[in-house]
Amino acid sequence: MQYFDSDYMEGAHPLIMERLIRTNMEKTPGYGTDAYCESARRRIREACGCPEAEVHFLVGGTQTNATTITAILRPYEGVIAAVTGHINVHEAGAIEAGGHKVLALPSHEGKLDAAEVDRYVSDFYADPSWDHMVAPGMVYISHPTEYGTLYRLDELKALSSVCRKRHIPLFLDGARLSYGLAAHGTDVTLEAIASLCDIFYIGGTKVGALFGEAVVIPRPGFVKQFNTIIKQRGVLLAKGRLLGLQFDTLFTDGLYLKIARHGIEMADRIAACLEKKGYRFYAVPQSNQLFVVLENSRLSALSGHVSFGIWEKADADHTVVRIATSWATREEDVEELLSLL
Repeated sequence: MQYFDSDYMEGAHPLIMERLIRTNMEKTPGYGTDAYCESARRRIREACGCPEAEVHFLVGGTQTNATTITAILRPYEGVIAAVTGHINVHEAGAIEAGGHKVLALPSHEGKLDAAEVDRYVSDFYADPSWDHMVAPGMVYISHPTEYGTLYRLDELKALSSVCRKRHIPLFLDGARLSYGLAAHGTDVTLEAIASLCDIFYIGGTKVGALFGEAVVIPRPGFVKQFNTIIKQRGVLLAKGRLLGLQFDTLFTDGLYLKIARHGIEMADRIAACLEKKGYRFYAVPQSNQLFVVLENSRLSALSGHVSFGIWEKADADHTVVRIATSWATREEDVEELLSLL
């Protein structure tokens, strides 16, 4: 059986596991105050070109999204996101459970359009009864998006410009950020993200870590007492060094991007072969997630041999499936998948 459901099915990169074992019996201070976390912060700041940035470590993506959004928004504010955005579809209402509404706007292959965001905010405040409604308090995007697509630098700049004009923060979900940075032809860098976003996170769970995400706040103090809010939300890990050590390893000798490039290479190989064989893609392949339209009969025939992420119905006879590669995808598994398809 071949599994291409997601990019977090394996454990952790061997270098991380080796280091976790080697340091297992060390005694360190808790809650991210240890030397490993500080070293990881220093490496991340350097990679982002932000020597003063705050860096906080959390365990997973949903906790990071929910905690960050709650920390930024006032009680009467909501968060703008694409209708296909992760926080609007696949987080079980975590944002709403925290008391904030997701304000969904049209999705353009997973992306938000800056002009539409600007128009939404303008129209909101043009309504005489705006103070009786949920105000747009921040903008959420992900890179790559839920459809594996990538923002271009000009698109990111346009969104950042709108947010700064409207005085609302721009928050980038980087759960799969490394695959976006490693993709062919992208002009978006980590330094650009740090200069254009008010807050973002670097995903580890899907890119080589056993678990963990690193929240970066380029301007210190932008969120007051963020560490306290993390604690209040129940997501401040007592054994914080487990997170710091993993990110310290990922950001040593370019490992984070190096292993992501492997995931991109595997996805590119699959995409090229499927395109040659006449398969139809639901979204343009750009990163490590491929969205392929399969006939239901073919999907049924494959079900005992390969497992995909079932995404949505294309029509009565076709289903959109997600093929996800990762840092750990083996070449022989790709060849077997292609043979089956």
